[in-house]
Amino acid sequence: MSIETFIQEIENRKRKELEGLEKDLTEKKSKLQLEMNHTIKEIQERFSTEAKIKSEREQARIIEASKLQAKKIVFDAINANMQSAFAVIQQEIENYTKSVQYKKALETMVSNSKKKLGQNIIVHCREEDKSILKELGVTTSKSIKTLGGIIAENKEGTRELDLTFEELLRTNEDQVKSFLSEKM
Repeated sequence: MSIETFIQEIENRKRKELEGLEKDLTEKKSKLQLEMNHTIKEIQERFSTEAKIKSEREQARIIEASKLQAKKIVFDAINANMQSAFAVIQQEIENYTKSVQYKKALETMVSNSKKKLGQNIIVHCREEDKSILKELGVTTSKSIKTLGGIIAENKEGTRELDLTFEELLRTNEDQVKSFLSEKM
């Protein structure tokens, strides 16, 4: 064999080895590229899912906070209307105490008080009502600050009946609020 043939054979073997190495390299590159693409896709899908879950949670939180805020606004509006209605009621009561019907209401209050506490009662009332109650033959005592009505007690002072308009409104507040809510 000549040297040239020998060199050529070595070069052919090198070329084949290089081609084999290039082929292996290309295959490995391809395989790595596929793995990388697959991994990237998995990561993107995972982050996409996490982002979607987080955005849905945030959306739900915002919606619930908005609902709560809306309920608070409605509640505040209802309370404002209730306060306004109670102010109107108080004004109407003040007007009522200046009417003829109020004298009849005082008579009814005294009559009910006598039925519950006995015939001998002491009545606490507004200063303006003392003359009306004296006409009814009722013993009056100290003046009280009220929109109207009376506080009656037995002679011994052991039992009391509060028939002031404020107390009547307070004890029937739930019914009044229910009635007003229906009207609003």
